[in-house]
Amino acid sequence: MSVDPLLAELSDGKARWRDTPLAQRIGLVHECAEGVFEAVDEWLGAACRAKGIPPDSPVASEEIAAGPLAVLRYLRLLESSLTDIVECGHPRLPGKLFRGDDSRLRVPLFPARGLYDPLLFPGYRAEAWLSSDVDETNFEARQAAAVRDQFSDVAVALVLGAGNVSSIPAVDALTKIFQHNRVVLLKLNPVNDYLAAVFERAFAPLIARGFLRICHGGADVGAYAAHHASVDEVHITGSQAAHEAIVWGPPGVEREERKAANRPVLNKPITSELGNVTPWIVVPGPYSDRQLDFQAENVAAMVTNNASFNCIAAKLIVTCREWPDRRRFLDKVRAALDRTPRRKAYYPGARDRFCRFVGQEPDDDPPGTLPWTLVRDVDRHAPSPWFDEESFVCVCAETALDAASPAEFLDQAVEFVNERVWGTLGVGLMVHPTFRGTSQGQACWQSALARLRYGTVGVNVWPGLAYAMMCVPWGGYPGASAADPQSGIGWVHNPFFLHDVEKSIVEGPLVARPKPLWFASHRQAHLLARRALELYHRPAWWKLTGLIGPAMRG
Repeated sequence: MSVDPLLAELSDGKARWRDTPLAQRIGLVHECAEGVFEAVDEWLGAACRAKGIPPDSPVASEEIAAGPLAVLRYLRLLESSLTDIVECGHPRLPGKLFRGDDSRLRVPLFPARGLYDPLLFPGYRAEAWLSSDVDETNFEARQAAAVRDQFSDVAVALVLGAGNVSSIPAVDALTKIFQHNRVVLLKLNPVNDYLAAVFERAFAPLIARGFLRICHGGADVGAYAAHHASVDEVHITGSQAAHEAIVWGPPGVEREERKAANRPVLNKPITSELGNVTPWIVVPGPYSDRQLDFQAENVAAMVTNNASFNCIAAKLIVTCREWPDRRRFLDKVRAALDRTPRRKAYYPGARDRFCRFVGQEPDDDPPGTLPWTLVRDVDRHAPSPWFDEESFVCVCAETALDAASPAEFLDQAVEFVNERVWGTLGVGLMVHPTFRGTSQGQACWQSALARLRYGTVGVNVWPGLAYAMMCVPWGGYPGASAADPQSGIGWVHNPFFLHDVEKSIVEGPLVARPKPLWFASHRQAHLLARRALELYHRPAWWKLTGLIGPAMRG
């Protein structure tokens, strides 16, 4: 597919976008929200066909929640923030700034305003931790400066879309357009290029005005576009290997020489999100059977969601060898996986990756599927791909650390995942409230949160929920570079235009009721997701009554 005429049209669109006042941009956000809702049936049908999901089954909730529902939520948050900028010069926050135990400034992000979050997600909260040089006296000025900077110039951005989750390329493109002041060429991944017609319908207002163009094709098309003179910057959601190929060229001696000399083949600004070997740290504690059951299903959901083709799927459970309930908890995780029907292994190379990690051929019953696999007691000291490489397939490992107390274990676990496990995107921790119930335990806990070098930390909840919230900045831990990108450079999903974010903390209850939408055992998840979609389309309190039945019967 030729991208030259598309980039020529975008180059012409730069001046129009620069001259589009904020009030009209808000109108475009609203029009796109309407377009997303109108495209829902086509969107859902295309995704379910590609992934082998019956569209009237509970599993279809994944394609709603991680597709149009997530995009609609982002657009509603963005519309609110842009309106705030018109009215008072900066986005209004969901709550008051406060200082944590380490004296650094923290920003409440969830529950958000106007979307009935406390009723939809009771007991959940999220906050951003800012760098140490931000305080109450300069926070608002930096936030306003971030807004001004975003609208200071117009450029052409290439967005190389992810192939696994349909909201990713959509929100990546929308972030670039509305928050980074770019016109965008969105190149879809061959795995989900069926989304082209859906996006052309949903985002027709942007396409009609020359602010968005969509193309598809293989890696050659992406490489050509990335190096095109009309493209000013590049964003990629994908693998570290794809990032390396784009920035430094094909693998080999020449690439290593270029990296040593800091001579990238792509000398343009690049932002990215590149995945993670996502750890789940189980802090020993006096958990009840109910708590263990819920958290075991939580871990299983992190493995099985989207057939495990998620950059934030649980890939490594970190336990304490001396914890008396270690074996019982892992048995419960195994049982939850066994209760979850297999899924079509739709992502290319899945079978080969499964064989390489597990070391054996899988059975193929039903055909085209792979078994949910938990490998226990992987030696933490031995070289292993379980620690060094994201498998991107339906496997998860467990490794045990030796520690005499929960505090000693947590200290070791933080060092282990920071230093030994690849990636900086997200980490999860399961912790009993009694551990934080003493001053010593609380101090240990806050120290652990501060030391974790991850963009998102999930506490008793899948860190992937931060992605779905759309109000939490999403990306790898700061400090990555083109030469060492780790889990990526920069943030998306930052509708409050925060500056100097270090990480975000998302916390949920040890046992949540009603059952979370993303649990595979939720019997009415597809109905609940549909009702939530209608709520986000046009928020109104009376629509909450329609969510009660599917939520309670799940």
